Amino acid sequence: MGAATTILSLWIAFAVTHMTFSSVRWRPRLVSALGDRAFLGIYSLIALILFVPMVSVYFGNKHAGPLLWFLGGSPAVRWLGYGGMGTSLALLVGGLLRPSPASMMPGKAQVAGAFRITRHPVFMAAGLFGLVHLVMTPVNAAELAFFGGFPVFAVLGSWHQDQRKLQTAGEAFRNFEAGTPFLPFSGADRLRGLGEMRWALVLGIGLAVLLRMFHRSLFG
Repeated sequence: MGAATTILSLWIAFAVTHMTFSSVRWRPRLVSALGDRAFLGIYSLIALILFVPMVSVYFGNKHAGPLLWFLGGSPAVRWLGYGGMGTSLALLVGGLLRPSPASMMPGKAQVAGAFRITRHPVFMAAGLFGLVHLVMTPVNAAELAFFGGFPVFAVLGSWHQDQRKLQTAGEAFRNFEAGTPFLPFSGADRLRGLGEMRWALVLGIGLAVLLRMFHRSLFG
């Protein structure tokens, strides 16, 4: 089995288990049998068992397969990528500081900060991370399978969370869902959201600068 096929298979297994075990049908049964803490522990362990080998396979087979494209030679594309990584990390910080009410460990259903940018800041941060790398790096089959999985899973995982919460949560979440955009920057209050998450922006941009400085030594 080639590296790209292995990575793709692990992405599929990760997505299927992640969404199946958290579904309306299976999560209540598993929580009833295991308890909340045990369920979350096993759920997280399964995710790690699949995700860590996927990362390992990719780093052991970077640029495997024929070159498909490379757009990062252009200065304009590189700066676009730097901005994308800063945005991705700012969304990640904003989503961690204020957990989404759609997540497995939900926060308050309050429309503010990163939620004015997207209803799923952590998921969409991962998706934007993948898209940036598909633009910035030389893309072979291994890169396409690895980095391409992030935006696909971000969209599918976010949609799955919405459907589960719309069935199980109350009116507060339905109002939250109606008042927040799904895709990043597709809502009307994005500028207000950026203002409300200014510290997350500062941290995100700072992390992006540090990662850029040490990228070669950390990741090759």
